[in-house]
Amino acid sequence: MLHYEPKDLSVPEVHRLLLGGVAPRPIALVSTISADGINNLAPFSFFNAFGANPPIVAFSPSRRGRDATFKDTYNNLIATKECVIQSVTHSMVGQVSLASAEYPSDYDEFIKSGLTPIDSDIVKPKRVKESPFQMECKLLEIRSFGEVGASANIAICEVLKFHVTEDIFTNGIIDPTKIDLVARMSGSFYSRAADGLFNIEQPVVKKCIGYDQIPLHIRKSEIYSANDLGKFGHSESIPNENEVQEFIKKIKEEKFEQFESGFDAFFRYQRLNDYNGMLKAALDLPENQKRNIELTVKCALQNNDMDFAWKVALYAVKLK
Repeated sequence: MLHYEPKDLSVPEVHRLLLGGVAPRPIALVSTISADGINNLAPFSFFNAFGANPPIVAFSPSRRGRDATFKDTYNNLIATKECVIQSVTHSMVGQVSLASAEYPSDYDEFIKSGLTPIDSDIVKPKRVKESPFQMECKLLEIRSFGEVGASANIAICEVLKFHVTEDIFTNGIIDPTKIDLVARMSGSFYSRAADGLFNIEQPVVKKCIGYDQIPLHIRKSEIYSANDLGKFGHSESIPNENEVQEFIKKIKEEKFEQFESGFDAFFRYQRLNDYNGMLKAALDLPENQKRNIELTVKCALQNNDMDFAWKVALYAVKLK
């Protein structure tokens, strides 16, 4: 690994490390209004939510790197104590990028970006019509950390009202494929959330056995990844020996006419994501049987069939 202390790096070097390693970052599209009534709109990727009672969000309108001056968003927040924070979707990201350009403080970024201002219900800053998720906020506090270029100013805000497009919900939750959010990466790169979705069961809703309770031979397998072991650890219990033997006995007693055997069949079932076929073929292959059965378990884990995965993994432990 490479090892760095910030004091030994230039500010741009530190900035590049943060942008590349702390990612993907959600984007806050923040609208404010000056004391003179001029609209301002700017995106910030140092942003997140920090509580729900009351709902608290924060973002960093840091000092400009080149001259340490404050950005218009910061000045407007100090003057009016209000803002609207919008989520950024793939359909609007090009226009949001336009809003990030440096314009004189008397320019309206709604006009420059082509995004549509609409009235808020509680605060004075405008909402962005194109965003399906908008939060009217009041400023609670700004914490400053330095007076030089790129120093952080953390704006801590309380959400006073949410505006959420109805058609982005599925079964009561905001559907990530429908809201289609984007996030910032390093350099000019963005990430599109809907293109990289995967599901991990959350441990807070049940009592998990944890990593330490996974049998050692399973943990030491060269086939299972850390994510595979994480799935085992999310389980609430482990099948007993009788359950494992009954399961394997049943599999072995089933008629195999509809299944093909041999190495070619095993790898064909693997390509088809058919872990049942993989197991039947593997049980008929004495050579590399443990490895093939563990590959079968891995396929079952990828399909979230934990009962199958556990019983077959425990059976594989006894193989050489």
